[in-house]
Amino acid sequence: MEIGAFLVAFYAGVYLRFSDQPAAIDESVGPLLPRGIVFSSVLLVALIAMGLYQARLREGRSGIILREIAGFALGGAGLAFIFYIFPTVFTGRGALALALLLAFLASVVLRLFFYRMVDVDTLKRRVLVLGAGERAASVTRYRRRVDQRGFTIVGFVHVRGERDAVDPGRVIHLAGRLKDFAREQEVEEIVVAIDDRRRSFPMDELLDCRMSGIEVIELLTFYEREFGKVRLDLIHPSWLVFTDGYAQGAFRTYIKRSFDVAAALLLLIPALPIMLLTALAILLEDGWRQPVFYLQTRTGEHGRPFRVIKFRSMVVDAEKEGAAQWATQNDVRVTRVGAFIRKTRIDELPQIINVLKGDMSFVGPRPERPEFNHQLAEAIPYYEERHRVKPGITGWAQLCYPYGASEEDAREKLQYDLYYVKNHSLFLDFVILIQTVEVVLFGKGAR
Repeated sequence: MEIGAFLVAFYAGVYLRFSDQPAAIDESVGPLLPRGIVFSSVLLVALIAMGLYQARLREGRSGIILREIAGFALGGAGLAFIFYIFPTVFTGRGALALALLLAFLASVVLRLFFYRMVDVDTLKRRVLVLGAGERAASVTRYRRRVDQRGFTIVGFVHVRGERDAVDPGRVIHLAGRLKDFAREQEVEEIVVAIDDRRRSFPMDELLDCRMSGIEVIELLTFYEREFGKVRLDLIHPSWLVFTDGYAQGAFRTYIKRSFDVAAALLLLIPALPIMLLTALAILLEDGWRQPVFYLQTRTGEHGRPFRVIKFRSMVVDAEKEGAAQWATQNDVRVTRVGAFIRKTRIDELPQIINVLKGDMSFVGPRPERPEFNHQLAEAIPYYEERHRVKPGITGWAQLCYPYGASEEDAREKLQYDLYYVKNHSLFLDFVILIQTVEVVLFGKGAR
């Protein structure tokens, strides 16, 4: 809807600008459709960068409008850059200003209308959970509307021999066939969440439902799709082997490497002035004899160690005891310049060199120190699986979860890392890179 609104706003802006001489549009501007597509696409990417298409966005109306303003400012800057590089597609300052204003107003109106309608039950997928035990009860922990924006739970079907752990008012005791009940309740999807499938698994009834056009999926797959993570407590080893994803290939590896090199070179050009100013600020604060960069051993793809390069954000002797330490909230070891560059993620920019060297990817699980890696691998199942791909400067876990500084945080972030390892693609990498702009501008998860 917004792409259509942006395109209409572009045409309206041009015709308003040339309302006194519409015949001059072809001569002064040129063909409108390709310019309108560029205009709409840049604004779309800018709003993605501001997180405005996230399914679980928790902002109120004022927060949405602030993000809209930031998104259109970013989009306007992007359009100005494109017009500078390709002047032949320029539409004129007046027409562009009018188009941006109309697109902004259209977007705000559309969103205010949409957020009123998004929780209407007719727009949600009707889901029936097969099971009412401990596994099924885990679904009830996600009670917020933002967590259930895409679906509504019809109920939890009691399975014979299973001890119910769900609110009795939501448990359904079927008197007839599962298929008939699902049709009666207009169920679109059945989520299988039985605690012990060896004792009671209604194979025939589930097959009847599938043959009737009702989708049947596992609880783990449901979590993966709805929440963008792989639940560790629900994984069984065979699922890792037989599920779709977790696949590599020469072509995919080549495409990802090409994307990394291109993105690194493109980012390096605008990042160089920022990096020079950051180096100067560190030297001015700590003295000309102190190091600007910080090299640290991290665990890379397939467990291979490498030296990551970052701007030094802590005092020189941050680990005087010689033991690795987690960074903490308001860590006293962080310098004044370090606090700023950590908040804005500028300290990560030298890792572009690691990407060009091939030690890292632009997008992937964050590389961990070997000392912490061994400790976490012993305590958290499947932790080593995150090393199936190259570590990244940014990643899915960084978007979905704040800075991790404990074993529990590492366990939670691993669930998002496993989702990325399973589903990584060029498209997902692009989306993560765009949304990382939001992390930088709003300082999400920095410590």
